[in-house]
Amino acid sequence: MIRNSDELKDALREIINIGVGRAAGMLNELLNNHITLEVPKVDIVNLADISRELGIVQATSVSAVQLSFSGPVAGISSLVFPPDSASKLVDVLMGEESATADMDAVKIGTISEVGNILLNAVMAAFGNFMGVRLVYSIPSYVEGSLPKVLHMDAVKDSQVLTATTRFLVESHQIEGEIILLFEIRSFDMLAHAVDEALNPPATS
Repeated sequence: MIRNSDELKDALREIINIGVGRAAGMLNELLNNHITLEVPKVDIVNLADISRELGIVQATSVSAVQLSFSGPVAGISSLVFPPDSASKLVDVLMGEESATADMDAVKIGTISEVGNILLNAVMAAFGNFMGVRLVYSIPSYVEGSLPKVLHMDAVKDSQVLTATTRFLVESHQIEGEIILLFEIRSFDMLAHAVDEALNPPATS
């Protein structure tokens, strides 16, 4: 199995790009603003190492939208921004400067809607690829350290799929991270599905 190979990462990036492309179209229509989304990097890391891999200090507070999913595969999908990136994205989309370091209810709602659209589209792309139907939770907005946001104390040994996501709005470039935390069995199913797609069994 190509569990952590470049071939697997390239295939996962293609799946994520399908979802991100659909999300960009929906966001453009909803927000009446031209948004381009790019996914330049996908990686598979151990959850215990994720802060170091993403270059986020563990004590740093991040802003995140989370969407849990269940079905034949289960886990949690998150769109994570450093606080400055979250505020900048909202400022650009709303056309105004943040008055304080804390986002008000309207701004939290904006980030939540962006995260909801993006995460739903990405997970739908995975569901379509695997031929399974996923059930999603209502998205939630959370702030805190990355270990706290990802509940790392409860799932220390899991592998995590990360996808750096660039939001290009007008002349601004803002980066966030899509983090997909699959249950261990679910990640194995995903890797197996990709492996079969890339290496179909020979037919006689």
